[in-house]
Amino acid sequence: MQSYRDFDNGIIPAWCPGCGNFGILDAFKKALFELNIEPHEIILVSGIGQSSKLPHYLKCNGFNGLHGRSLPVATGISVANHKQKIIVFGGDGDTYGEGGNHLLHAFRRNPNITLFVHNNGVYGLTKGQASPTTEFGRHTKAQPFGALSEPLNPLALAIAMDCSFVARSFSGNLEHLKNIMKMAIMHEGFALVDILQICVSFNKVNNFEWYKNRVYEFKAEYDLTDKLRAFEKSQEFGDRIPLGVFYSKPRSTFERNIPVIKENTLVSLQNFPDIESLIC
Repeated sequence: MQSYRDFDNGIIPAWCPGCGNFGILDAFKKALFELNIEPHEIILVSGIGQSSKLPHYLKCNGFNGLHGRSLPVATGISVANHKQKIIVFGGDGDTYGEGGNHLLHAFRRNPNITLFVHNNGVYGLTKGQASPTTEFGRHTKAQPFGALSEPLNPLALAIAMDCSFVARSFSGNLEHLKNIMKMAIMHEGFALVDILQICVSFNKVNNFEWYKNRVYEFKAEYDLTDKLRAFEKSQEFGDRIPLGVFYSKPRSTFERNIPVIKENTLVSLQNFPDIESLIC
């Protein structure tokens, strides 16, 4: 490919002007280009939401699934052909709400999948009601008395579940986001990148200036396999919000743990195992 713009497929994104999704899309194309990954070498999977529209605007293989159900689809694709780069895009509602149970089991299994979560603190597609990451007490059109649940800390959850790569970036810092994306894509195992982004239409509090005054890049001064230190760092959110890799620990992947595809992909097998004894 001659340029990262060669990933464009000519479809104009149906996002609000100023949406953080534009930055995420731009950073992702640049990450793929710098990694010298061709469109046919990746499969993008998404669920439902503004974030999940991202694969629609790229020249690549893709599968658009149900709300919150992208991870089981991606895992099935990876089992069938783990030679491909499997990348999932979802929002904070799509991934941490509807897809929360699937996320827990992805942490356990450690499939070789990269998950990018567009975290804007609201359900943007359905007009801004509270999501799992909305701060307690936040008033929205659907929560006139304020959000009644404490917000989920996705990084702390991922670290506690021993996710093999845990990071955070910001859609307003394209260079940092691009570099974090490259690291996550090349990581062998399940990688979670929580991407803070603005929603210009439905989240008037966490706007661009709000984030710019709080986010800062950090490089861990501790061993990235130290779960306790990583968990402690993940609690920092408020006046100061760290961006970077919080935790990284090599683990055997789900695909490598399946004997029949340890050496070859499922799609390349000529003779499948006899399953008659299992169904008779």
